[in-house]
Amino acid sequence: MTADRQPLIECEHCASIYRRHQLEPGETANCARCGAILWRYSGLTLSNWLALAISALIVFGVANAYPVASMSVQGMTQQASLLDAISITWRQGHWVVAVMTGLAGFALPMLQLSVLLWVLGPLSRGREPAAFRTAMRLLGVLRPWCMVPVFLLGVLVAVVKLAGMAAVAPGIGLAAFGILTILLTMLGRLSPHVLWRYAESVGVVPVHVPQAGPDTVLTGCHVCGQVQAVPRAGDPEEEHHCVRCDAQVHYRKPDHLARTWALLLAAVVFYIPANVLPVMQVSSVLGDSAHTILGGVVELWEMGSWDIALIVFIASVAVPLTKLLALILLLLTEQWRSTTNLRPRTRLYQMVEFIGQWSMLDVFVVILLAALADFQGLMEISAGAGAAAFGVVVILTMLSAMSFDLRRSWDLEEQSEIESPPVEGGRQSAPVAGKEMG
Repeated sequence: MTADRQPLIECEHCASIYRRHQLEPGETANCARCGAILWRYSGLTLSNWLALAISALIVFGVANAYPVASMSVQGMTQQASLLDAISITWRQGHWVVAVMTGLAGFALPMLQLSVLLWVLGPLSRGREPAAFRTAMRLLGVLRPWCMVPVFLLGVLVAVVKLAGMAAVAPGIGLAAFGILTILLTMLGRLSPHVLWRYAESVGVVPVHVPQAGPDTVLTGCHVCGQVQAVPRAGDPEEEHHCVRCDAQVHYRKPDHLARTWALLLAAVVFYIPANVLPVMQVSSVLGDSAHTILGGVVELWEMGSWDIALIVFIASVAVPLTKLLALILLLLTEQWRSTTNLRPRTRLYQMVEFIGQWSMLDVFVVILLAALADFQGLMEISAGAGAAAFGVVVILTMLSAMSFDLRRSWDLEEQSEIESPPVEGGRQSAPVAGKEMG
C-alpha cells in the first residue's frame, strides 16, 4: 500500500494525525507530540480473539454460578456469590448500591462479552457483523463501566476483614473471577477502534483516507476512529457525521469545561456524605455499630492487615481525592490558557482515566460482607448511606473525566506557536497533519 493510501489515525489526547503502518513484534507506536500510545503490535488473529472471548464467557458463567467465599459461625455456614450479594443488598432496601454493583460487576461485563462474540464471530470468517456500527457504539459505552477486576480485589478485602471474626474460606467462584480478570484484561485491548481496524484488514469495511485542504482540518471519530476532513472555518463544536459509521463527529467536545465543572462539583458535594456517613452497618448479639471508610481502614490496620488497609486506603481515600484534585488542576490550567507542562498534564489525565473505576472497591466489599455475614439473629451486615454516596462519587468523577477534552490544551500550544514569531535557533513543530511515525 502506497504511503498516500495508508489509513490515518488520530492521537486521542493531542489530536496529532499519523499514517498507520504495520508494526513488528514487540513494537509500539507512540505519539511524537504527547507520548501517548497510538497502537500496539498484536500477534493474535481474529480467531484467537474469538477463542479468548468464548473462554471468558464460559469462565464468567462459572464465576457467577459458584460462591466466591463461605463463612462459618457457630456451626452455621453462609456461602455467597456476586449475585447473592446483589440480591441480599436489594432485599435489605439498598437499591442504589444493588443496581450500581449489579451493573458494574455482572450485567455490563456480560453484555460486553456478548457484543464481542457478536462481532468477532463474523469477522473471523471474513464477513461484516450484523448491526456492526451499533455494536461498536455500544461496546465503546460499556468498556469503562465493567469492573470485574475491582470486584475480585473486593472479595480479597472482604475475606481478610471477616477472617478475624469467623472461619472464612475461598470458593470456586473466586478462582474463576481471577481467571476472568486475566481474560478481560487481554480482551480490553479490543477497543472499538481496534475492531474497526481488524474489519479494514479483512476487507469488510472500506479504507477511507481523507485529504486535508486549505479549508478543512482533519479530526477523528470518537466511535470508530476514522479520520476525516471537516470545515476549518466552522464552529469547533459544530456537528458532522462520520463518513464510515455515521456517528456524530465534533471537531472538539462541545461545552466541555462547563460539563466537566458541573459533574466535578456534583462529585465534590457527594464526596462529603460518602466520607462522613457510614458505608457499613453491623448488627450482632453484641450490639450495633456503624463504620465509615476511614473507620474500616483503621480497623484493618488494628487487625494487623496493614497491607490490605493500605490497599483500601489508596482505592477508597487517596484515589477519589487524587481524581478530584487532578481534574481541578487540569480544568484550571486550561482556563488559564496555560501551555506549559503539557506532556505531564497528559500523563496526569491518563492516570485519572486509568484509576477511575478502582474507587468502587469499598462498595463491592460492603455487599460481599452483607452476603457472607447474613446470619439472622446472630449477625447481619448491611450497606450504609455512605456506600450509595460513594458509588455516585465514582460515577460522577468518571463522567467528569470523560467530558474533559485535553486536545483543547494542545490547541492552545499550537495557536501560541503560530502567533509567536520564529526565534532563530528555536525548534518549530511540524504541521499536525503532516506528522508520521518514523
